[in-house]
Amino acid sequence: MTEENKNADKTQGAPQAQPEEMPSALKFIIGRKVGMTQMFDEHGELYGVSVVEAGPCRVVRTRTSERDGYTAVCLGFGHKKDSHTDNAARGIFSKLGMNPIRHMKEFRVDKIDGVKEGQTATVAARFSAGDYVDVQGVSKGKGFAGGMKRHNFRGGPASHGASDRERAPGGLASRRSLGRVLPGQRMAGHTGTDTVSMMKIKVMKVIPERNLLLLNGSVPGPNGSTVYVVRTVKSVPQPRVVTGKKAKAAAKAAPKKAAPAAKK
Repeated sequence: MTEENKNADKTQGAPQAQPEEMPSALKFIIGRKVGMTQMFDEHGELYGVSVVEAGPCRVVRTRTSERDGYTAVCLGFGHKKDSHTDNAARGIFSKLGMNPIRHMKEFRVDKIDGVKEGQTATVAARFSAGDYVDVQGVSKGKGFAGGMKRHNFRGGPASHGASDRERAPGGLASRRSLGRVLPGQRMAGHTGTDTVSMMKIKVMKVIPERNLLLLNGSVPGPNGSTVYVVRTVKSVPQPRVVTGKKAKAAAKAAPKKAAPAAKK
């Protein structure tokens, strides 16, 4: 946790009580990509994992279907100086008893029972090892790129005198029918800075004392960028159930429990 997050809720005067925890049934949080590393699991397998500093976040506001037409929870992550905050937002944060929030994001939910403004969302109460999550972020900006780098084109031939066509995109438009380039044609242009979602990433480990998530695989965006972690919308693999002869053989092979000693 950064020093900024450690001192986020410290105010002048007497120490205040710890904020209430947001209901753990809401599986979403805002975080910051730290980088990548490697780890071994309990079976000795080596995995490349992305490290995400997830939370702690604060509930800034809630949306209800009666008042706003939809149901959502707005979380805030990170803090900024008062001088970088307008007066309207400064009044909202002071009413909630928190420093100005840097990043805010609304998450749509079915119901917000038990959710109140000012609550805290921590990673330990939301996720555990073995869960599957979807991670959304903004990809790295790569500037202007050609067709081979941007769209993975194979390029032209490197022989028969075509010395200047090895990285060319090739034909772009029809000649007789339309005679123009259709919208959406894959061509050279700006690459990166797109909103990218990585689906169904396995949580390898949770380090609650440092608010860290270790995710199996890559996460979009450069180190230090903001990412949103939610419970996956994809179907997750279920544990394998052994039935039939194999189950009977495993039951026979299992050691039997010793009989309890007789009372004297």
